[in-house]
Amino acid sequence: MNITIFGSGYVGLVTAACFADVGNDVLCVDVDQKKIDGLKQGVIPIYEPGLTELILKNAAEGRLRFTTDAAEGVTHGQYQFIAVGTPPNEDGSADLKYVLEVARTIATHMSEYRIVISKSTVPVGTADKVRAQMKATLAERGVSIEHDVVSNPEFLKEGDAIGDFNKPDRIVVGADNTRAAKAMQALYAPFNRNHDRVIVMDVRSSELTKYAANAMLATKISFMNELANLAENLGADIERVRIGIGADPRIGYHFIYPGAGYGGSCFPKDVKALVKSAADANFDAKILKAVEAVNNRQKTTLHTKLVKHLGSLKGKTIGIWGLAFKPKTDDMREAPSRVLIEAIWADGGTVRAHDPVAMHEVEKIYGKRPDLVLVDSPMDAANGADALVVVTEWRVFQSPNLPRLKQLLKQPIIVDGRNMYDPAWVRGEGFVYDCVGRP
Repeated sequence: MNITIFGSGYVGLVTAACFADVGNDVLCVDVDQKKIDGLKQGVIPIYEPGLTELILKNAAEGRLRFTTDAAEGVTHGQYQFIAVGTPPNEDGSADLKYVLEVARTIATHMSEYRIVISKSTVPVGTADKVRAQMKATLAERGVSIEHDVVSNPEFLKEGDAIGDFNKPDRIVVGADNTRAAKAMQALYAPFNRNHDRVIVMDVRSSELTKYAANAMLATKISFMNELANLAENLGADIERVRIGIGADPRIGYHFIYPGAGYGGSCFPKDVKALVKSAADANFDAKILKAVEAVNNRQKTTLHTKLVKHLGSLKGKTIGIWGLAFKPKTDDMREAPSRVLIEAIWADGGTVRAHDPVAMHEVEKIYGKRPDLVLVDSPMDAANGADALVVVTEWRVFQSPNLPRLKQLLKQPIIVDGRNMYDPAWVRGEGFVYDCVGRP
């Protein structure tokens, strides 16, 4: 099948590479000439395990191509995916200007039937706006060309996106007619062989499903962080509580790990957007507002713990392990590390940090500055620091050499934002060990 994907960001590239890998002819369209030139040369702009190899392989075999020529893209594919960004406006709503611009572009250049598929995370009612934009553009051209508008939200976890795409839990398709639904089922057939994972529903329900899924997961995280803070005050151990409640199959163990708060490109933005959509519908989404408030508060926890142990951070150096919002990604959007770093700087302290893949993103955000020292190894981040903070649970941090670490730190203080270690073990090595929700 011929597939066109507008947008060569995280979702667009993963979608393109996976569709190409099962034999489709995929063309990626982007307005960023520098990015497209880089992709043609094998330079992949994001870090995702296995993605670079998949793109290079399918590009070399001619199934995956990149262009800035929108007309070529519209001509190429019967399936026209919209996978552009929907950044938040100041009021939390999703900015749909890029989505609607792609809709206008498709309508401008199409000459025969096309299926226009929204892969971007968009609020309920976006498909109606895409339809209206295309109708208006076609009217300006004085033509009437058949097309369908479909919602097909992505459910990709950063760090395991290729696995999620190739072996999906579910494939949600929002379609208003049988023709579009059957076309989407045919497209996803290679990923749907063991049993039927396609869930067909109306377009608005499909749009809400994406937001509902992310909001539910964010709620679980904030709920556990709230319980962790309560456990600290009561002298209970949240890790034992987590095991106790996770054993209930109605709850399960997924997304009930307490920590430093959620970040990334999805949860913060999508919760805000759903709160705004609720307000626009004259509904007060109290639980969602609380989820956001708890998360914002949780991101300040690590700084609060540092001040508890060190007093003023002025003139202090803080070692940080982990900068990305989660392991296996270089994504720094809404990362808890950013709240911590900026709080340390506001107190007059210096940051000495290591992350396996995200340090280049930190330099993009903050530039080079004397109070930000990015180093090549975890032990180097601790060297000469007044305390060490674990922010991201990368595997490389799981079994540290504690005697060596104690020699390198000025003071044997570890603040663990991910509960990675056994408190008895760390304290037995002579450390002050402060984690989340454990006495």
